[in-house]
Amino acid sequence: MVVQRFAQALLVVAALFGAAGAVQADALGLWRIVHDQCVAHFIASHDPAPCQTVRIDGGEDRGYAVLKDLVGATQFLLIPTRRVSGIEDPALLAPGAANYFADAWRAIGLVSARAHAALPRDALSLAINAAAGRSQDQLHIHLDCVRADVRDALRRQAGGIGAAWAPLGEAVGGHRYLAMRVDGEGLDAANPFRLLADGVPGAAGEMGRHTLVVVGMIFGGGTPGFVLLDDRSDPLYGDFGNGESLQDHDCAVARR
Repeated sequence: MVVQRFAQALLVVAALFGAAGAVQADALGLWRIVHDQCVAHFIASHDPAPCQTVRIDGGEDRGYAVLKDLVGATQFLLIPTRRVSGIEDPALLAPGAANYFADAWRAIGLVSARAHAALPRDALSLAINAAAGRSQDQLHIHLDCVRADVRDALRRQAGGIGAAWAPLGEAVGGHRYLAMRVDGEGLDAANPFRLLADGVPGAAGEMGRHTLVVVGMIFGGGTPGFVLLDDRSDPLYGDFGNGESLQDHDCAVARR
């Protein structure tokens, strides 16, 4: 038993060093692309390249860019045009803070366009990883299709998901997430960062340990909304808070 635990500890340490190495490669790579290229090009010529979109109508402090990720056929990233380190950044919970999840959902049509399919809302998702589960120190929300098995699990459990955080009835992606329901076509009236900080005990003081996933849903009676999922990372037990793992960057749901 001692030998087994020692071996597990070595694996965890190796994983931690691997993640650290990835960060050290260029942890501000996304920021440099958005700030030095996308925003600069947009200001100079209204061309957002290499991004798909730059929105700075209300100023760069509240703006964002959407960039096609190199990984996968349908994955995009929403990235603030101001420096925001990640889910742990206090700016996300400040009074009047920009609601980047709402912005990301407004851009979700890019995923369907890349999939060449009219994807239903419960096939689409947004995700942000915990600090231990990311390689970039500029906040970025992943826009992509949800894994088919995750969609099926959420469909089965949708009727039991309420308006307050509670453990999901079954594990998804190998983890037992907390879940809550949000009604509405969009997220303008419900900021997931604030819902997490205010609704999960202790979360406000350790936001960097949490991952957030938002999956579109149609609830009973045809009510449009979302299922929010939260997991608290615990790297010593191999949980890096990688909510992005619930997404499918090959978008198999588009072919079902």
